[in-house]
Amino acid sequence: MSMQNPPAYRRLHANGELKKRSREAISRLGECRLCPRRCGINRLEDESCGFCRTGRLARVSGFDLHFGEEAPLVGESGSGTIFFSGCNLGCEFCQNWEISRDLETSVPGTAVTSEQLAWIMLELQKRGALNINLVTPSHVIPQILEALLLAADRGLNLPLIYNSSGYDVPESLNLLDGIVDMYMPDTKIWDPDRAKRYLNARDYPQAARKALKRMHKQVGDLETDESGIARKGLLVRHLVLPENAAGTRQWMHFLAGLSKDTYVNVMGQYHPCGRADKYPELSRTVTGGEVEKAKAEAARAGLSRLDKRESGLIRELLRKL
Repeated sequence: MSMQNPPAYRRLHANGELKKRSREAISRLGECRLCPRRCGINRLEDESCGFCRTGRLARVSGFDLHFGEEAPLVGESGSGTIFFSGCNLGCEFCQNWEISRDLETSVPGTAVTSEQLAWIMLELQKRGALNINLVTPSHVIPQILEALLLAADRGLNLPLIYNSSGYDVPESLNLLDGIVDMYMPDTKIWDPDRAKRYLNARDYPQAARKALKRMHKQVGDLETDESGIARKGLLVRHLVLPENAAGTRQWMHFLAGLSKDTYVNVMGQYHPCGRADKYPELSRTVTGGEVEKAKAEAARAGLSRLDKRESGLIRELLRKL
């Protein structure tokens, strides 16, 4: 992205607002209510605490150029992905169980200072990343903003992607208004009882709907450049679950209510992970028929911008050969 069309945070960095937001976010760690859990824990004490088991420092399990993401995020260069450890949600079928949910003995990943996290962002830019893709960021918004301030000082000029479970609160998303270029939330479970059973969060459906409305209000529909590369807007992921456990029809109609131009990735790669085997209905992969039915539900709701994920996946496979 050229300086003639800079990412959103460059303007707020120039006028001092980014520094103000960073300081405000860090102060909120003193009585953390960054997500719907609203634990109220003092994370400034540098202890692994609260539901996310993350204290003053963010923990990173890895970072790299990623080619398996949605087509508009990858291009030929890849998405600069940073995987944060810990999570504020509790998915029993988590596809990243080892870094997000397997916290009984210790929090995985490496604790990073703001200087180190800023270096990671700049290193990904140096490697040619199209964007900075923040995976599972909801519980480390303050640490991200603190690092972003340093990285912007040193020339970071890539759009930011907030890649979350959707379990966010408007108050925290307000800290990101004018900073995040693209939001990429999940829409996981529609039914509150199932959300309690599978996500350990009965309020997930309500919280996610509020969060997606706020995200869309901030960035609008997904916008791409002449090469088809995403630059701004909302991109939504929906993981199809066996036996329609996710409530696909309801989610598609909700997304169409936001905008018929909502860009949606209907994902068919579910396979049992974590503790999914505890639940007979989740202990198998989804069928091709279930995935096609989910895409048909999107079409019936009036959604037509569905991700053609195959291109990114094929590129990732070729890269590994």
